[in-house]
Formats: sequence, C-alpha cells, structure tokens
Amino acid sequence: MSSAAGVAVFDLDGTLTWRDTLVPFLAGYVACRPRRWLGLWRVPAALARYQFQGRDRGLLKSRLIRIAMGGDSRASIDRWAETFVRALRSHGKFRAAALLTVEEHRGAGDALILLSASVDLYVPRIGALLGFDETMCTEVSWAGDRLDGALSSANRRGEEKRRCLESLRHRYPGRAITAYGNSASDLAHLAAADRAVLVNARAAARKAARAAGIAVEDWR
Repeated sequence: MSSAAGVAVFDLDGTLTWRDTLVPFLAGYVACRPRRWLGLWRVPAALARYQFQGRDRGLLKSRLIRIAMGGDSRASIDRWAETFVRALRSHGKFRAAALLTVEEHRGAGDALILLSASVDLYVPRIGALLGFDETMCTEVSWAGDRLDGALSSANRRGEEKRRCLESLRHRYPGRAITAYGNSASDLAHLAAADRAVLVNARAAARKAARAAGIAVEDWR
C-alpha cells in the first residue's frame, strides 16, 4: 500500500446507486409474503406520524421495518437480503461512474468505507459485494433470532455521518479523507472531509455545496 494512501468514504443511496434502496428492500420482502399485506394499512399512519410528530426519520425507518418484517426470522430476512443485493448488480442499479471511482480509490491503496443511513439488514452485503473494507450503517435490533426492528444505533444521517467520519479520522491517523454524498443531509460530513464531492444532487444542495467549497459532479 502506498504511503500516500487515504480513506475514501462513499454514501450509498443516490451516490453508488441510482435510487434509494431501503424502500425497495422492504417492498420486495412484503411482495413475496402475502400475509404481510394485511399490515400495510399501518404505513399511512406511520407517514402521518412522521409528518406531524417531529419528522424523526429514524423512528419512521423503524416503524416501516417493523411493518414489513418485524418478528420474522433472521434466516428468512438473510435469504431475502442475499437475493436483493445480488439483483442490485445484475439489474444495473449501481452507477457505472460510481463503481469506476471506487476502483480508482482501490487502485490508489485507499481504505474503502461505505457509510449509509440505510440499515445493516442488507447494507454490509453491498459493502462485501463491492469490496469495501468497512461498512458503517444504521443498525437494527433483534430479539434472539427474531427481528425487533427498533434502531440499535443512531440513524446514520446528517450530523451522525459527520461523527462517523471523525471516528475514521482517529482510526486512520494521518490519512486524507475523501467523501462522496448526494444530498443536502450529506453536506455535514462532506464539509468535514479533506476532499469532498457532491454528486447527482438537487439544485439547492448544489448551491450550498459550492458555497462551502465542495465540488459538484454528475455521475451516470
């Protein structure tokens, strides 16, 4: 490994992939299990509570996970996660430019970190599929072999992502950190990196990034 090797931190949804992964992960699980359809009436209620009771994204995430798969076995969820993650690559869900950038960092000897607000029910499998050295994502609790669905870590979004990046700085002393994200919520940890790129973002996020001296790119 080169002495100039750094750390490359990649967001997942909208950065490496074209779109969100959590909702398709949950929806695909429910679609194959008709008994789960009976609980879908709770989704509008969960969305309404999010809208009118503090807009807590972590709590909403937990509620949707519980609706879709709460109480199911680890084996059942792991089988679906394996199927889901394999399909991401075979169905072209990763951006070609993103994968090329990952390989450029790998070739430079950089440590590859996948940092995502999506959950550890499947995100570590994506990290393994793409050859990342480490995955940091939102963690979900279990009750023995059955999924509880409560979050067992902070929702790794916004300032929490910045804290994760700072922990990497302590664990990789002396290495420059390059970070990639795609949304306004990623600006907190991008601003804390030595080099940062906002990709595929909306106009308001692009404007804020440029004002903060963060590079803006479009990946296809």
